Amino acid sequence: MNKKNPTAPALEVTTLECGYDGHVLLKDVNFQVKRGEIFFIIGGSGCGKSTLLRHLVGLNPPSAGTVKFFGECFNSASADRQREILQRLGVLYQGGALWSSLNLLENVMLPLEEYTPLNAAERAELACMKLAQVGLSGYGAYYPAEISGGMKKRAGLARALALDPAIVFFDEPSAGLDPLTSRRLDELIVNLRDLLGMTCVVVSHELASIFAIADRVIMLDKQTKGIIAEGDPRLLVKHSSDVRVREFLGRGEDAAAAPRQNQPSP
Repeated sequence: MNKKNPTAPALEVTTLECGYDGHVLLKDVNFQVKRGEIFFIIGGSGCGKSTLLRHLVGLNPPSAGTVKFFGECFNSASADRQREILQRLGVLYQGGALWSSLNLLENVMLPLEEYTPLNAAERAELACMKLAQVGLSGYGAYYPAEISGGMKKRAGLARALALDPAIVFFDEPSAGLDPLTSRRLDELIVNLRDLLGMTCVVVSHELASIFAIADRVIMLDKQTKGIIAEGDPRLLVKHSSDVRVREFLGRGEDAAAAPRQNQPSP
């Protein structure tokens, strides 16, 4: 990643316009994500959360605006440079997106085989370490069909961490998980952030997770096709001037009252 501007935010989005086939879903989107921050993109169904994520990770080019990583513009970079930048981004997709024909160790080894000069033994050793980081030590020989939904998410996260990314994107990480498993995944995200110093960008509508681990959020709105709130969700739920924001976050006031879990240990 670009080291020429050490003070630049991890992610900077400026006047971004997102959509498909000429249909604009989001327009004039502007926000920054600080280094080491756990940043949530929230909002109701159909507001464009996943669409924005796809544009941020390079799956879809924006029709207007820029996306910068650590001060370097991704949009204007050459194809080779974009490929290099993408190697420093990790993505945890919904459901984990594991290859069912490969065991967990082989799934985690895939990006190492594609993007590093490591030999097979070195790739296996590093993949085992990544599985251990997410609490799956000893499960390398298991196939996705043999493990629980929460374990699939952890395995997907291990693969996202394979290349030691500077930023990890999470697409609805708690979707389909029971509350306890979801809470443990939240705790894992915080612990990995503290241990590895990575920046986390999380797409979610799960209020328990939002109030438990988010440093800041932006809230998207389907009608305005943009951001209607930005800040600490614990403050927005009580003090936002927009009733839509208070109503959306107010559904989780019990979670808001809970103590924050993302403060580094003393």
